[in-house]
Amino acid sequence: MNDVTYGSGTPDDPWILKTPPLSSEFQVWKDEANDPPALVVRVGKTQLSYQLRALEDAQAMLKAHRDWMPLANADEGKPTKEGTLEHWARSADNPVGGYYGLRKGYRGRFANYVAPTLELLGLVELEHNARNNRLRAI
Repeated sequence: MNDVTYGSGTPDDPWILKTPPLSSEFQVWKDEANDPPALVVRVGKTQLSYQLRALEDAQAMLKAHRDWMPLANADEGKPTKEGTLEHWARSADNPVGGYYGLRKGYRGRFANYVAPTLELLGLVELEHNARNNRLRAI
């Protein structure tokens, strides 16, 4: 399991998580007052945000998938491999019809930050290898 050092998932008390390979730390919190509600991620001075509904949508997709799914983390604009969490998170076939990311130019890396959050919330099992990590619904 991802090491959580502290936090309650609010802007004033964010969760402190690590990327799937456990190599980098980031902060994450829910911003339910945002329109639409957001999952906000801070990496150093960079802030990204994803639609909060992505947590439930990803878990539902993974339950329907019924097996391990590769993460395949990628920046916005970079190609993604079909059958991966990153591809799903920007596909026209997902429940929002495209990117879950809210800030243009920073809509990628969904798998890198949302997967550990799903793990923290007890929604998925996540691998923590140096590369090629996967997840599956619990």
